[in-house]
Amino acid sequence: MLSNAWANHEAHQWADQGQAVVREEGLLAATSMEEDQTEASLRPRRMQDFVGQEPLKDRFQIMIDAARSRGETLDHILLSGPPGLGKTTMAVILANEMEGQLRLTSGPALERPGDLAGELTNLAEGDVFFIDEMHRLPRQVEEVLYSAMEDFKLDIMVGKGPSARSIRLDLPPFMLVGATTRLGKISSPLRDRFGEVGRLDYYPPEDLAQIVGRSATILGVTVDTAGAAIIASRSRGTPRIANRLLRRVRDYSTVRADGKVDAETAHAGLAAFEVDDVGLDKVDRAILAAVIDKFGGGPVGLSTVAIAVGEEPETIEDAHEPFLIQKGLLQRTPRGRIVTRAAYVHMQRIPPSDPQGSLDI
Repeated sequence: MLSNAWANHEAHQWADQGQAVVREEGLLAATSMEEDQTEASLRPRRMQDFVGQEPLKDRFQIMIDAARSRGETLDHILLSGPPGLGKTTMAVILANEMEGQLRLTSGPALERPGDLAGELTNLAEGDVFFIDEMHRLPRQVEEVLYSAMEDFKLDIMVGKGPSARSIRLDLPPFMLVGATTRLGKISSPLRDRFGEVGRLDYYPPEDLAQIVGRSATILGVTVDTAGAAIIASRSRGTPRIANRLLRRVRDYSTVRADGKVDAETAHAGLAAFEVDDVGLDKVDRAILAAVIDKFGGGPVGLSTVAIAVGEEPETIEDAHEPFLIQKGLLQRTPRGRIVTRAAYVHMQRIPPSDPQGSLDI
């Protein structure tokens, strides 16, 4: 039930994001419904099966054990971090560990207080209410959420004008799990009402290799240690991307190899889908090429880069730039984006003979 519910939720998210997703190509492109359902089937269901994020898992396990011993509902939890690191998976795990039902929605879907009221009044005691993209909650919806989180009360305005009156409804004790990729956009009054705020960080290659191995077992794919390591090394520190690359390498192996994924097959499969040795995809390389070839290495504004590569500025800023910056290939400066010397080398371009100091890394 959770798999189908999340697949539908993912589909609505892609639709809500519009052209920025439709035009995207490469690793971060929109997925089909079938791929969403496959991704959901790979999600671990228990804390012991969740690979990585050990400090966060340890804190959550303490909270779970304490809540169980007291027979109480778990405190509200806010999860932050880049897309694809397991925020939704953690919500599923928390619901399973506390033996509650998971209800899923997103900030953009809760347009009016009545939308939130409809969700909250359908909760049962011990349920986990998951709100993705919580930074996109409208302010009037957020204010209704305050009393629901603190006192398990829901204040509803009935009528309009002089005859309007407020009705307070009792809600069963529930747990709210919020997820956001932009913690700084969550207002302080809302953030302070969470009992715990946890951040998920990018995964090291060894953790991603374990995730690839686990997913391969579920998918019925034979992957050796070397093949899993290559896939992990090009997954941008992100389990969702690791699983996507595994599925693409599986496709390649089925069609052009013997169905088994070793180092050679993994390398050839990733090359066929335009993922290079450091994990850059077609759009990443287009961004670097545009800054180098069209704008002399920068500085150049984000909107100009977006026009040059045919992407939305938000897509470049949120989905591509963080990884390029992490790899030391791009810098953000007050004057605009600048590529580094490493970007010239990676893109097989000759650096300027007298480069600016900002090109050094």
